[in-house]
Amino acid sequence: MAKQVIFLMLTCLVLISPTEADYNVVRYGAKPDGATDATEAFLRAWKAACGSAQAATIYVPKGRYVLKAVEFRGPCKSRMTVKIDGTLVAPTDYWALGNSGYWILFRQVNKLTVVGGKLDAKGAGYWACKNSGRSCPPGARSITFNWANDIVLSGLTSINSQETHIVINSCNNAVVRNVKVIAPDQSPNTDGIHVQSSTGVTITGSTLQTGDDCISIGPGTTNLYMSHVKCGPGHGISIGSLARDATEDGVQNVTLTNAVFTGSDNGVRIKSWARPSTSFVRNVLFQNIVMTNVKNPIIIDQNYCPNNQGCPLQSSGAKISQVTYRNIRGTSATQNAVTFDCSGSTPCREIRLQDIHLTYMNRAATSSCKNIGGTSSGLLVPQSCL
Repeated sequence: MAKQVIFLMLTCLVLISPTEADYNVVRYGAKPDGATDATEAFLRAWKAACGSAQAATIYVPKGRYVLKAVEFRGPCKSRMTVKIDGTLVAPTDYWALGNSGYWILFRQVNKLTVVGGKLDAKGAGYWACKNSGRSCPPGARSITFNWANDIVLSGLTSINSQETHIVINSCNNAVVRNVKVIAPDQSPNTDGIHVQSSTGVTITGSTLQTGDDCISIGPGTTNLYMSHVKCGPGHGISIGSLARDATEDGVQNVTLTNAVFTGSDNGVRIKSWARPSTSFVRNVLFQNIVMTNVKNPIIIDQNYCPNNQGCPLQSSGAKISQVTYRNIRGTSATQNAVTFDCSGSTPCREIRLQDIHLTYMNRAATSSCKNIGGTSSGLLVPQSCL
């Protein structure tokens, strides 16, 4: 009798154990064949998991799962985990993602962790459409987190996004770690990670090879910490572009440390349009960085105007101050390795250079300064123009 009681108790424990809160998308109808649309199956699994009273895990086994544009909406009742061992594949027809602007969207989901997996957005057809000048849809960002708090994205590989690969928008306390982003160096607007209107974001241990910015930092970003990032090819790590709008939030408390740039068009860049604006950049630290054959290792550009089209031909109102460049070394692919092109109406202030060693073709590179104030210290190659 005692053995039967123990058996029944153990059975009850198993029935209420956390493993019972696992939701395998295959059980909800998803087929890992790379051909069958699994969007509705994923949504069914999400609805069940999101409504769970205990922590829930959505599991995506090995295989290839076709997803159309899909929104996973919260709030959910408990902590959510999405564990991906397979590959999520966009439809071959780039029009299938419609005009939504996103492919995979998590919206208002707190305490969310997305682990592992691969995203294949099949962006080449869309890029060809854009380059041809034909009428094209707006393009989709591969994975986006909107209005989400306490989120973790870990171990994901994203390839060939139509537009930006990973977006953190209006989030608090987000961690992006050990992700890999891959797109050809000529693929348009395929930023690796874009952060905007968010507070407390950490990006670590990631490799970003793109056709646009490896990391782009938009208005309203506060307390962003980036470390052990590899960038290139791509357009570097950029704050901005800012001052697109007259009334715009600023960027503050940003750190990049222990980063490597290889063959990128820029290294660390701050860019703003030449327009009046309330935007600003302050309290930024770029340190312990290695540049290898980078075209513009250190650059502030307050006359940003891509392709010289529709340039405002005004003066940027974005106030840039308290930016420190420390222990940045390596090689420049252009003779001018340090460029500070600041606003005539709102000059850059409190810019600090410390221990910079950048060469061009085995010789000291050069630097240029315009409308800037600051200090220099330590070993400085090229010679400081501050």
